[in-house]
Amino acid sequence: MQRRSRRWFLGSSTAAVLGACAGTRTSPRPRPRHATLVVRGGTVWTGDPDRPRADAIAIAGDTIVAVGDAAAIDPLVAPSTTVVDLAGGTAIAGLCDAHCHLVGLGQSLEVVDLRGARSIDDVVERLRAGAPTQGWVQGRGWDQNLWPDRAMPSHTPLTAAFPDRPVWLRRVDGHAGWGNRALLEAAAIGRDTKAPHGGEILRDAAGEPTGVLVDTAMGLVAPPAATATDVDRFVRAGAAHAIARGLTGVHEMGIGPEEDAVYRELARTGKLPLRVHAYAGEDWLVRGLAERTPDPVRVDARYLLRGVKLYADGALGSRGAARLADYADRPGHRGLLQHPADALRELVAACIAGGWQIATHAIGDAANRAVLDAYAAVLAAHGGPGDRRLRIEHCQIVDVADIPRFAELGVVASMQPTHATSDMAWVPDRIGTARLPGAYAWRRFLDAKVPLAFGSDFPVERVEPTHGLFAAITRQDEHGRPAGGWLPEQRLALAEAVRAFTAGAAFAGHREDHLGMLRVGMQADVTCFATPLDERTPTTIREAKVLATIVAGQRVFTA
Repeated sequence: MQRRSRRWFLGSSTAAVLGACAGTRTSPRPRPRHATLVVRGGTVWTGDPDRPRADAIAIAGDTIVAVGDAAAIDPLVAPSTTVVDLAGGTAIAGLCDAHCHLVGLGQSLEVVDLRGARSIDDVVERLRAGAPTQGWVQGRGWDQNLWPDRAMPSHTPLTAAFPDRPVWLRRVDGHAGWGNRALLEAAAIGRDTKAPHGGEILRDAAGEPTGVLVDTAMGLVAPPAATATDVDRFVRAGAAHAIARGLTGVHEMGIGPEEDAVYRELARTGKLPLRVHAYAGEDWLVRGLAERTPDPVRVDARYLLRGVKLYADGALGSRGAARLADYADRPGHRGLLQHPADALRELVAACIAGGWQIATHAIGDAANRAVLDAYAAVLAAHGGPGDRRLRIEHCQIVDVADIPRFAELGVVASMQPTHATSDMAWVPDRIGTARLPGAYAWRRFLDAKVPLAFGSDFPVERVEPTHGLFAAITRQDEHGRPAGGWLPEQRLALAEAVRAFTAGAAFAGHREDHLGMLRVGMQADVTCFATPLDERTPTTIREAKVLATIVAGQRVFTA
């Protein structure tokens, strides 16, 4: 089963890339007399340059068998055929979130939702309303950048509200946690506690812990462990949430052997409704992943463990992203590199020796450069990039001079459009204006012929891929601000944004031979909207309603 090389991928025009990605590993099969499922009644965006638009598609089993006008498809409709009527809407190749946390999404649905809280009082009010009657109080989603003074909080208000129970609240980006005094005492964190490498314990003027722990310092806290039954429930809930928003697949980042076992069982028993392309967590690599080998890519796979997620730095919102210059709003501080250069190279080398694809979290410009340097050094010792498709996740602040290096090294830029529109109100104050040209620079990456894959990083952001499409083409918030978009020269066309969520995600997962496009012979993963998609009315795109989600020819969600 032949794979196409990265050089071929990058050397083609946008249209040719899509055409070439339509190759299939399966031999041509005779056209069946009847389809098992037909999508018609609107516009089909195929992503295929040979036929970008169609009236309908026909599916037999898990495979697309016909794409064309209504007259060509209608004869394939039998009494037993399931028909999805778009009623004037739009069908596209199945949307795939190329960076997310599906287990984390399911778990977040069971803790107190703090997203959008506009003050500490708002946080406390939500906790009082949603906390369980006993045991730990857990929540996720707080963001101090939304509060009047934008300052990191202290344990004091949480201690006043819950003096006797540990409170543990993860920041919206998952890279900082906030606890009360009972939490600090349970974790034995005090004045003399040293933060681990790559982490920070925030302290008050007297040197006492404030209750906020950043990056690896969060590891000092041990919340109640999830059981296999819990993980099973999280996956099912997260998957149901995702398919209802049009996702046919996800790239699940940073799992452990416990989650892997649950995913395999759900896939084996036919209970996993979408495709999950998984990356093991860095800690699993260190404690025994070398005993495993990556799953071979199979056309019909619902679950594959293919790579490893590494960490180079923290997050911008908690000032853990590693920068080449000081933070503009915290002089003398440049963030937190998670590994010395030699240690990062060793991790990269271990992954490549094991055959694992690498996806490294890097947000700040110093972290992105460190990862590129590590990739370059290790690849040079292993014969060059080849078709490894190493990835960097987020790429939020990158030195413009480093962007061409992504293409040279065959690195996929895995980015999340809604991060830009969530962060744009405070990023200039945090990093200064000099670094803005490399901030969330999707257009610069695309123009440099860097493979681009889009996701959301949910539950950091909301799941809806339509929000990502809207952010990519407008760089505005839901209210249309700022006029013209933030750093508008980095906007994408709608077709480019859709491609990053479809063909781009498939390429990032070495699955472009059978996913990411609607063409005869490809797997029948389709996202159907009740609304016509038109970039002239971007708000309509953001609020587009999912009519049906189809995975491998099966309608797994119907509105």
